[in-house]
Amino acid sequence: MEILTFGCSFNQAESEAIRGLLRENGLEHAPVTVVNTCTVKSPTETKILRLLRKLEAENRKVVVTGCIPPARPSVVAEFPSFSFIGVNVRDVVEAVKAAASKGRYVNIASSGEKSCLPRIRGNPVVGILPIAEGCLGGCSFCQTKLARGNLVSYPLKKLVHEVRGMVADGVVEIWVTAQDAGAYGLDIGSSLPELLSDIADVEGDFMVRVGMMNPDHALKMLDDLVKAYRSEKVYKFLHLPVQSGDDGVLEDMGRGYTADGFREVVDAFRKHNTTLSTDVILGYPTEDEKAFQNTVELIEEVKPDVLNSTRYWPRPGTRAAKLKPLPGNEIKRRSRMINGVFKKVGLGMNREWVGWEGKALVSEKNRDGTYTARNRWYKPIIVKKGRLGGWADVRVEKATYYDLRAVVV
Repeated sequence: MEILTFGCSFNQAESEAIRGLLRENGLEHAPVTVVNTCTVKSPTETKILRLLRKLEAENRKVVVTGCIPPARPSVVAEFPSFSFIGVNVRDVVEAVKAAASKGRYVNIASSGEKSCLPRIRGNPVVGILPIAEGCLGGCSFCQTKLARGNLVSYPLKKLVHEVRGMVADGVVEIWVTAQDAGAYGLDIGSSLPELLSDIADVEGDFMVRVGMMNPDHALKMLDDLVKAYRSEKVYKFLHLPVQSGDDGVLEDMGRGYTADGFREVVDAFRKHNTTLSTDVILGYPTEDEKAFQNTVELIEEVKPDVLNSTRYWPRPGTRAAKLKPLPGNEIKRRSRMINGVFKKVGLGMNREWVGWEGKALVSEKNRDGTYTARNRWYKPIIVKKGRLGGWADVRVEKATYYDLRAVVV
């Protein structure tokens, strides 16, 4: 059994559930390859389709899961020998059984709430907790909405129960994840602050990393959200995508907030010394030079600790795909420029941590034998020795624009 995973932490969680479901049903050694797909970017989709063609040429038994099948249903006909289940991971058992016996199973409809599934974790000390699927937004460029649909929040009590199980299994770092964590509960009369408060009440020594949330939802619950982050069990880490620093482009994107709204959320959290991660899209079809400069100025102003910059790619079925794209070389220029700006900003922010001493949670062993630890501000700290899942006393001696280098003291 081979499971190949592309995409975000939500997809990683679904691959962990797929492994758990297959083991629970005695299928963990089935002669089948599962490909868990992502549809956010054109290059990623192209890479996945190339892989599927390779597997087809090798006469492999394949089950295709994830976002591509429901977002692009025509893929089912392109690979007539493969089974497809999309994001309805509970169907993986039937799909693998069919594929293993040279049959075919196709059902790419959504499967609704998926909490408390059995899991085999990729990292034994990190638990990924999907809290909702889908979103309430209508971004003009996003194909994920076609795959994941409207918001379905998972029941709060089930999520807390799942956290208790994770902690009992030795998990020390929990990733709260969703397509938009800030929307959690709006369909079931709850909220992200309420969920975080209940998770923090679970007994045990663990930390919670809150996943991406959009500014429009964060603004509506800002005081309660800041209060929830004060818990000692919640990393002081805010992933708040802005996508553009220009209000006109934000409106064209259908983002539902302004650049000043983004600044308001950032300011509220920065008063409490919070690490900021944000995302920008470069080269949206209506982004002229002035709009791009507004984005550059915003990054220079707010000084994010982490910046995920992405070139705009038209995605089939989205409103933005109907717009005339900007020249590719111009998009590349803007991407290079924004990355250059961030390297200076990120290095400056990280240099302020040189000399810091304190505790950091060792949550990952790297391929080169080093470890990644995280302090309570979720700063990535590379150390040469550590105990996975344990706290280490460290002193930061060096900074790059993307991490800190430390010694254990």
